[in-house]
Amino acid sequence: MADPIKVLLVDDHQVVRRGLRTFLEVQDDIEVVGEAADGAEGVERAEELKPDIVLMDVKMPGMDGIDALRKLRERNNPARVLIVTSFTEQRTVVPALRAGAAGYVYKDVDPDALAGAIRSVHAGHILLQPEVAGALLAQEENNSGQGRGGSLTEREREVLGLIADGRSNREIARALVLSEKTVKTHVSNILMKLDLADRTQAALWAVRHGMAG
Repeated sequence: MADPIKVLLVDDHQVVRRGLRTFLEVQDDIEVVGEAADGAEGVERAEELKPDIVLMDVKMPGMDGIDALRKLRERNNPARVLIVTSFTEQRTVVPALRAGAAGYVYKDVDPDALAGAIRSVHAGHILLQPEVAGALLAQEENNSGQGRGGSLTEREREVLGLIADGRSNREIARALVLSEKTVKTHVSNILMKLDLADRTQAALWAVRHGMAG
């Protein structure tokens, strides 16, 4: 049996953390390894506990979720961050994803859907609500990668199209009959050539340029 997905809960409301823990602890493949009440504590706990997934609130006292995301990226922490929040404004959504969030769900999400979101993000997928993707597309209209698609090789264009379809590196490797290491190299080259920060931006670039499946 595969190791459970290790999850860290970061939210300033104890009742929210308790509710999330109560539900997630009955999932056979998910283990809650710790909690934090603000962004600063979340960063330290993520360094200490090495979770696979961080469920991160955005609006918290002290260091908020967006600053915590940036800190985790600066420290090259490999945990994937799933934003769980009640805030839907573009001014909250877009910075969170630009800071490195791998997904974004709302606090009223169905519990089974939340567990599915955790599994999806852990598998390497990018998880966006449709309106969130729309907000990012609108904000990224003048992205610096505009017009650079011609520098991509044919194989890189294939990989980019599959990223836009939400495929993980493992799934891309299987689809193109490549090793995961080779796929990772292609992804790195794509981000460098298009001057993009992460897979989320790459997926949105591909959607905007008609490269999604």
